[in-house]
Amino acid sequence: MIALLLEERCTHCQRCVQICPALVFDARPDAPPLLARPDDCQTCFACELYCQADALYVDPSVLNRVRVDADTVRASGLLGVYRRDSGWDEWAEAPRYANQHWRMEEVFARGRELAQAGPSKAP
Repeated sequence: MIALLLEERCTHCQRCVQICPALVFDARPDAPPLLARPDDCQTCFACELYCQADALYVDPSVLNRVRVDADTVRASGLLGVYRRDSGWDEWAEAPRYANQHWRMEEVFARGRELAQAGPSKAP
C-alpha cells in the first residue's frame, strides 16, 4: 500500500492523482497531492511508476497499511528503484533495465491469492 509521499521531492505534477485507479490522492493547487485515502490503495505501484521525481514509496504489503519512517526510506535507496527496474522513463533505453512490466501479472496473481485466502492465511 502507499506508505509515503515525500513533499520536498514532489514537483506538483499531479500525475499520481491522474493515474491512481483507487483515487487515493486529492489534487491541491500549487502543492503536493494529499494522500487522502491511503487505505484504498490497491498496491498497483502505478503512482511510483509515473512519479519522475521519485517522491512516492509504495510498500509491497497488500493487506495492511505499513507505516514507514521517511528518513529510513530516503536512506534505503528504494526511491525510484521500482520505476528503474521496470524500465520506465529515463531507464527505457538502458539494456540493463529492459521494461519488465509484463511481469506484474505475477504480483497481481499473488495479491489475488492472498486476498482470497483472507488475513489469517497471509504470510
